Amino acid sequence: MAQPDSCSDRVIVFDGECNLCSAWVDFVLRRDAGNSFRFAARQSPAAARLLGRLGVRSDTLGSIALVVGYDVHTRSEAVLRIFRDLPFPWKALCALLLVPRFLRDPVYSLVSRTRYRLFGRRTHCRLGNPEDHGRFLR
Repeated sequence: MAQPDSCSDRVIVFDGECNLCSAWVDFVLRRDAGNSFRFAARQSPAAARLLGRLGVRSDTLGSIALVVGYDVHTRSEAVLRIFRDLPFPWKALCALLLVPRFLRDPVYSLVSRTRYRLFGRRTHCRLGNPEDHGRFLR
């Protein structure tokens, strides 16, 4: 059972019941060779503790959030900052951070609103596989 070591840990908080979000976590796990990220399902006690310390309500996050130290990045900002820490060619997508957020976030919000309808919903919250031990906060 992993615990955040310091305020500099990068934790991806995701909707553990969302198939699209779980696929995103798998995508990041396969490409994060340096183990830069840890993961916490939004529905988990670990996410509640982490977000509680930061004064953030989980229902305001959307489907994916990135916590870096005391900063919480949400919506398109979170996704693009995660891409920034992945290897090329994925890292190149962080150039979209130059696009104003008011243009990026509506696209993110459309996907977020329709994710269950388009990709389905899990019956159990995603908590990680044995080979990912230590990467998921519980």
